[in-house]
Amino acid sequence: MRDLIMHRHLVWQRFILALAFIGAMILGTVAHGAAPTPPSTIGEAVVLIDADTKEILFAKNPDKWMHPASTTKMVTLLTALELKGTQLDELATISPYATSMEESNLGIQVGDQITLEGVLEGMMVASGNDAAVVIAENVSGSVANFSKDMNRVAAKAGAKNSVFLNPHGLTQMGHHSTARDLALIAAYGMKYQMFRDKVANDYYKVPYQNRKPETIRTTNHFIRNKYPGANGLKTGFTNAAGECLIASATRKGHTMIIVMLNDDNRWEEAVQFLDYGFKLRGVI
Repeated sequence: MRDLIMHRHLVWQRFILALAFIGAMILGTVAHGAAPTPPSTIGEAVVLIDADTKEILFAKNPDKWMHPASTTKMVTLLTALELKGTQLDELATISPYATSMEESNLGIQVGDQITLEGVLEGMMVASGNDAAVVIAENVSGSVANFSKDMNRVAAKAGAKNSVFLNPHGLTQMGHHSTARDLALIAAYGMKYQMFRDKVANDYYKVPYQNRKPETIRTTNHFIRNKYPGANGLKTGFTNAAGECLIASATRKGHTMIIVMLNDDNRWEEAVQFLDYGFKLRGVI
């Protein structure tokens, strides 16, 4: 009988200790906040990066070769800034080849008088394929030479699995990138104010000197929708690439970037992933 009583007492003690441990765990979770759950995604390749630390906070097929579509123009912008950053006030020469590009286009014409900077900003806002070729030809002399410069700048930014063969992102065999590479390139670019200034515009007045300036609006509905802290970055679409988006936002000094390739739900998921990143950093 005595042994039975002692056994029951030991079981009861263990039960009390277990309850105390569970209570402590619950209180700790309440005190410190449960870690947020990452959103789900239908994107084929998705990467969320903390632009300040370069830490990957979420990844799905991060190194899969993908058609980057017009997200390529982010690399075009960065390459132009690296090579001609202090000479963007020069008037651009516009070739018939540049104006022959298929949509989407800025609408520049042979003989237009506009600075290289004006073409560059117009390219980013209107996602102009014509503008991208003007940039390539004026910065490096030809699309082929500029593509070599793009690959060099992309590698400098941390890209390891990308090959850029044109400045606009129209589908071309051998032209590919990855979600991780694009995230690293974006994070690299966002360190520079000139880059930031040109990826955040909602509206832009194209400063033609020979004809009436034309006001255009961004193709980026993420920026249009005024997500708190939204400051970029680039959309993209081709039949081969699907719906693509690189979205960035800064809150309380923290910058998050989400890359979504072939994602039909890009606008909604961009918000969800950026919220998730900021929650991980205790910003919201």
